[in-house]
Amino acid sequence: MLNRDEVCAAIAAVVADGRGDGADRAAVLAVMVEGLRDRALRLGYATGDSAADSVGKMIAAALRPVDRVFRVAYDLYMVVLPHMRNEQHALLAATRLTQAFDLPVQDRGQPWRGRPVMGIALHPDHGTDPEVLCRRAELALHEALRQGGQHAVYGRSDEQAVISYEELREAIENNRLNTFLQPIWNLQTGRIAGAESLARWTAEQHGEVWPGHFVPFAEQSGLITALTSWSINTTLRHAAALNHVPDLKFAINLSPRAFNQPGLVEKLTGALGIWGVAPERVIAEITETALVHDLDQTVSLLRRLRDRGIGVAIDDFGTGYASIAYLSKFPATELKIDLSLVRGIHDDARAARLVSAIIDMAHHLDLVAVAEGIEDGGTQSLLAEMGCDFGQGYHLGRPVPAADFIARCGGRSRG
Repeated sequence: MLNRDEVCAAIAAVVADGRGDGADRAAVLAVMVEGLRDRALRLGYATGDSAADSVGKMIAAALRPVDRVFRVAYDLYMVVLPHMRNEQHALLAATRLTQAFDLPVQDRGQPWRGRPVMGIALHPDHGTDPEVLCRRAELALHEALRQGGQHAVYGRSDEQAVISYEELREAIENNRLNTFLQPIWNLQTGRIAGAESLARWTAEQHGEVWPGHFVPFAEQSGLITALTSWSINTTLRHAAALNHVPDLKFAINLSPRAFNQPGLVEKLTGALGIWGVAPERVIAEITETALVHDLDQTVSLLRRLRDRGIGVAIDDFGTGYASIAYLSKFPATELKIDLSLVRGIHDDARAARLVSAIIDMAHHLDLVAVAEGIEDGGTQSLLAEMGCDFGQGYHLGRPVPAADFIARCGGRSRG
């Protein structure tokens, strides 16, 4: 793998070669290829390196001869594109690169599927310093991963995510993150049914850092295992304070990257024993992306969770890649309908019919239907009429510090 200094030198050379009249831009793409790291871990580093070389050649073949491709991490490439007229020109290059992966990667006679996810930064729009452009391309990559899309362009709001590995590691190890709980309501009975656990971080140097930035950063930097352990234990510590409240459940988000780490099921079940929380009171939430990232591994892990009595929710349904065929294979207990689908049902009859059909489908598959993003009473009433089981959203309750949620439910916080 190449030193990032070589990438910066290439960017500097491209910038110096430009006309300098504002019409000749350069673009930097941070390209992560999903499936590449898993291939190395499963089949060996030699196979992984060979696959990475094949991916690099595939990326280069999809671009122009003047474009340059650098591998800077196990599954991360930096691409330097000179002579970009505007942002759309860069997006066309990203689209061309995405389409190249419609065909399987050919490596040692063994075809396999990779999925590219890209972040884009432009010179001079998003910076003039090569290192800044690289970092901002990676920040845009994190945003694309958060959204579940395949590319994103850097935005100024992304700047708050310029955090370091040591900052986040220290925050996790010294319990400087906070747990917020967002209530989940039973739409049929009108009673609170549980809460979704959400991590919050106020960093000393940056102030409040949005989870949409520090969670992808943890995934890319290798801190996701530590962050997952922190989330599991802090959530269960707070859940234990409400053990006396019947049928109250707590949902914990699990990153797709956490699925590649050994011992996840044992870690969760061990924490249940430490905090004295029944497995039936815990729901593991996974996104649609995790469902298709590694089919066999995901099915096996979810079955082990279910065998131990832990619920499984498919989060953000309707925005990713899961199909009815996928749903039939997964031992899930809940289907969470994404807020982008829910928000329009009160004013859009077509959207309402779609959500109603998803609720019916969930029930036919013996899944509980949960609606996200309920922001007004009309939407809540309509979902209840459709037979939706549970719901959450700002109308029903914003995320609050765990101690506040516990106090409202008649429990005693453990700090």
